Amino acid sequence: MRPMDPRTRRKFLRFISMIVPAAFAPGVTRSLLAAAGDAPDDPWTPEQAIQPAALAKELAESKPADKPTIVCVAPHALYIGGHINGAIYHGPGGSADGIAGLKKWAESEKRSASIVIYCGCCPMEHCPNLRPAFVALRDMGFTHVRALVIPTNFYTDWVKPGYPYEKPAAP
Repeated sequence: MRPMDPRTRRKFLRFISMIVPAAFAPGVTRSLLAAAGDAPDDPWTPEQAIQPAALAKELAESKPADKPTIVCVAPHALYIGGHINGAIYHGPGGSADGIAGLKKWAESEKRSASIVIYCGCCPMEHCPNLRPAFVALRDMGFTHVRALVIPTNFYTDWVKPGYPYEKPAAP
């Protein structure tokens, strides 16, 4: 038997890391499986993706009532370390509890609401959180969900260029 090439191995390991937690939470299996592919298998269309500069501009130029709801689906430590101004948090998109928290929040939202989700934990191609969260909201019937494309990580692609972010006050 010959060894797997690196791309196939990476895809296989990502699949395994997502399917094992899904075995314990059958309600999110479909969302997690959808996230197991490589970046070309993103569940959003190009029109549903937004770049950091475009989102920063939209947030700066929008009236408060017209601003999208920003949802961070990264691990909690990253959210606490700093997040887009006004972003809300309901759990990491790569966990069953995170998806459950996201869905619970989303139940009362209008399906036409403008929502932007983001993670920024790692290079986008390896992110275990964004794709399952996007699929969960899309499958709930949300029609204006967008994914913030953070190619490297939140610090490099949002903080370092000088886009607005906030950190919770230290206890």
